[in-house]
This record gives sequence, C-alpha cells and structure tokens, in this order.
Amino acid sequence: MLLAIDSGNTNIVFAVFNAENKLCGEWRAASNVNRTSDEFSVWLQQLMKLDNITKDSIKNAIIGNVVPANLLSLQNLCRNYFGCEPLLIGDASINLGMELLVDNPNEVGADRICNAVSAFSTYGGPVTVIDFGTATSFDVVDIHGNYLGGVIAPGINLSLEALHMGAAQLPRVAVEVTKHIIGKNTVSAIQSGVFWGYVSMIEGLSARVKKEMGCDMPIVATGGLAAIFTKSTKSIDHWDKTLTLRGLLDIYGLNEK
Repeated sequence: MLLAIDSGNTNIVFAVFNAENKLCGEWRAASNVNRTSDEFSVWLQQLMKLDNITKDSIKNAIIGNVVPANLLSLQNLCRNYFGCEPLLIGDASINLGMELLVDNPNEVGADRICNAVSAFSTYGGPVTVIDFGTATSFDVVDIHGNYLGGVIAPGINLSLEALHMGAAQLPRVAVEVTKHIIGKNTVSAIQSGVFWGYVSMIEGLSARVKKEMGCDMPIVATGGLAAIFTKSTKSIDHWDKTLTLRGLLDIYGLNEK
C-alpha cells in the first residue's frame, strides 16, 4: 500500500491507496509545525486501525509539502515507523510527467503540481484547477499537459480573518451563502461581500483565463470550500474532492520503478 501525504498550510491530509489504486483511508490533522514524527505516528496508526489498515501493509510513501518546517517530521514518520524512504514532490530527480513552463519552476507549490497532474490525467487539457485552500489558487494546464502558471489570491477564511483583525468594529464571521446580496446587518453584509465577492472573482478570472488561452476549457474545483462555491456558480464544471491526493498517486506511479 502507498501512504500519500499532502501537507498544506492549514491541514495535513494522510491517505492510503492499495495496489489497485483504490483510496482505502483518508485522515486530516492540523498543520502544526511543533508536532513530531512520534506524535504523527501514534495518531495516524490509531486511525488506520479503525479502517483495518496495518502499519506493515504500508510499503511506499510520497509527500507533497508546502510547509518546510513540517518536512523532517513527515520524512521521519515514513522512515522510522513505516520503513520506507518517501518520494518528495519538488525533488529534482522526480518525474512529474509535465513541464513547468514558468519563470522559476522551484516556486511552484507541491499541491499545485499535484492538482495540475491529476486534472490533466482526469479531464485532459487544457484545464484550469481552482483550489480553495489557505490561498485561492488558479492553475492552468495546456493541451499537452504542461503547467502554464496561474493566479494566487488570499483564501476566503484568510480574508475574513484579516477583515476582523484590521477593522475594530467588524466581528469574526463564518463563511455562509447569503440569500440576498444586500445585507441588512453587519454580519450578513460581511458574509455577502466576502462570499459573493469570491464568486464574482471566480467567474471573472475563469473568463479571463479562457480569453487569454483563446479556448474554452473545464474548470475544476477542489479544496475545503469547493463544494459550496460549485453550487453557487456555473463557471465551475467539476468538484473533485480527492484531486490533490490522486495527483500524488499519479506522480508516484510515474516514479515507481
């Protein structure tokens, strides 16, 4: 079995795939840079047992990480508790199956690479992925499966927190879909402004990406808040919950030998 680790700024997702590439288990932990490999091991093995996955069944591992301070703990988790040396997205020797046609390929985050690889594998190209994470990112893949670049904007929760921290009289609110654009109180006004503002950004940027590419293409959404945005705009064609994890699986498959 393969242990795939998607280490993001907010959460770390651990997943196990079997030999038939079936997802057998998926678990999330807060991205805490102070957590050790020992702590990860105790937590993860208990959850694996609930899904009848044993430690000894894990033979290989792959890590996609965007938080440098977490990397060593995750590598030691694989080495010390699962007895395997993990592949690392971003390592110069790894085969991604695509070219990164950007000014500095080393700047492209592991999650964005995984999304691009998985989106092309699943939907073909050209294709654009919108990842609703700590940041809201757009990643564009061309007809040949090469990564062209994208757009990065602050994530919706990050925007809400910044608004609360920067304005003394504005409260912290949760993300909600409002029935009306015009809010009748401060909370509903903030929720409307942030949510429908992001919907407008999605629609506007999607249209501009297609115009710049000179063609139509599917827009695929993934990440924690992808579901509610997919329901609220026709600009998103697919909601793909496991896109990033399948990207890790695809890249592992390219490098398995």
